[in-house]
Amino acid sequence: MDKKIKVLSIVLCFIMMLTSFQINTKETKAATSFAYGADVGWLSQLEKSGVTWVDDYGYTKDALQILKDHGIDSIRLRLFVNPPSNFTWTKKDGSTCMLGYTDAAGLIYMAERSKSMGFRIMVDFHYSDHFADPAYQDIPSAWSSHTFTQLKKDVYDHTYSVMSQLATKGIYPEWVQVGNEINSGMLLPYGQSSNNFSQLTELLNSGYDAVKAVSKSTKVVTHLADGNNNTTFRWFFDNFITKYGGKTDVIGMSYYPYWIGSDYTQSISYLANNLNDMASRYNKEVMVCEVGGVETDSANTYNLLKATIEKVKAVPNGKGLGVFYWEPEANSSVLPDRYKLGATSVVSGKKLRFTTAIDAFYDCRYNSSSFDTSKTYILTNRLSGKAINVRGGSTSDNAVLEQYSYGAWSSQKWTFSLNSSGYYTIKSVLSSKVMDVSGASTSEGASVIQYTSNNGNNQQWSLGSTGDGYYKLINRGSGKLLAVQNASTEEGVALVQQTDTNALSQMWRLEIVN
Repeated sequence: MDKKIKVLSIVLCFIMMLTSFQINTKETKAATSFAYGADVGWLSQLEKSGVTWVDDYGYTKDALQILKDHGIDSIRLRLFVNPPSNFTWTKKDGSTCMLGYTDAAGLIYMAERSKSMGFRIMVDFHYSDHFADPAYQDIPSAWSSHTFTQLKKDVYDHTYSVMSQLATKGIYPEWVQVGNEINSGMLLPYGQSSNNFSQLTELLNSGYDAVKAVSKSTKVVTHLADGNNNTTFRWFFDNFITKYGGKTDVIGMSYYPYWIGSDYTQSISYLANNLNDMASRYNKEVMVCEVGGVETDSANTYNLLKATIEKVKAVPNGKGLGVFYWEPEANSSVLPDRYKLGATSVVSGKKLRFTTAIDAFYDCRYNSSSFDTSKTYILTNRLSGKAINVRGGSTSDNAVLEQYSYGAWSSQKWTFSLNSSGYYTIKSVLSSKVMDVSGASTSEGASVIQYTSNNGNNQQWSLGSTGDGYYKLINRGSGKLLAVQNASTEEGVALVQQTDTNALSQMWRLEIVN
């Protein structure tokens, strides 16, 4: 009897081990999906100062939720050692900038908040009391009198402490940056890249070891600015990895065409070449940790983001991990240094609305090739921000389609079916009837209605991308576009078909609601 029990116990243990292995394998696979990210280090400080955000329909909402609604699934949070108590910093040129609530307490608060909303998390250690970048890599004041040997221990202890505090909250970041834009090194002059690369490597390895001591699964990122400059990256990583034995999992890049002084179209190919070269030359994964465009040119920033995401996704063997927009929730009007590479516009005062630039994340995540016909969509007009609705919630043939503020009603939800000719049938979730041009008319201004499906050309639509997150819905029978009558922004205005004039009232955003 005892022998049978012993054998049974061994079998049960084996099954439990196998189950655990299968679960862990699934979790690992899930964690390797492409990251659509945003750095929001300023968010809690902006909120404290009275800044609010509205969604596409004008409703005040948590900025993190708005970002999530637009396809963002990962959040990047920075950390300083002992930032000033007012969380601002005056640079050498006299300009003052906001740091964000980015001490350990502020980081943990935002990490918990982000995790509770389902975001994946990246932590960016600056190893300074303020921003660290190619121009500033200042030793924290508390470490200023320390020897190099002590600085290595400082890096380890600081990293280990913060990672351990996160772990006690059940937070194990998917990625951790050991240093931020460290082209010139870190903790200068001890870790200066130009003349002390061996010591820089020791500092970086100390941070790497501390991360792994707490969370072996976390990927450590080594992050440089100027992602379009392959010469810089080869020089740095030939030294760091090949010559001095540096340890890292991911090579991270910043990419800011604005600071380069030219349009992204003139440098995106250099970024792509660098991404591919880093992945193959050092057998490392790569990502764009920071990118951004001018807040007043949302169309160009949309195109920049889309191109960047596509280039990272195209890195062979799945080594392109993701793209993070740096501070999209910001606006120059609410920042002391007037930084203008956020992705919002001013509604009034300190009330902000995200621009269409961030739709690039949603479109690249969900609409990279064809629409997912298993999903349900709402269709929102670009001019008015209102959604297509079946008037009165009718289920009858010939019911007029109108624009109306989104209320999450079934009469505002639609599914798409793609036929063999490449056209879509657009069906109401409420009535199961399809979008139709009344009387199969080809005339200007003919009404758009719902009608029982009969496979007519007047019930078939093609989708033409505007290149910045919106689409034109083109009727197969007439060649005309779905539009709001008289380009109105009022509630309840009927939808019609019109000749293409490239008007905003003829453009629609398609958003998944399930």
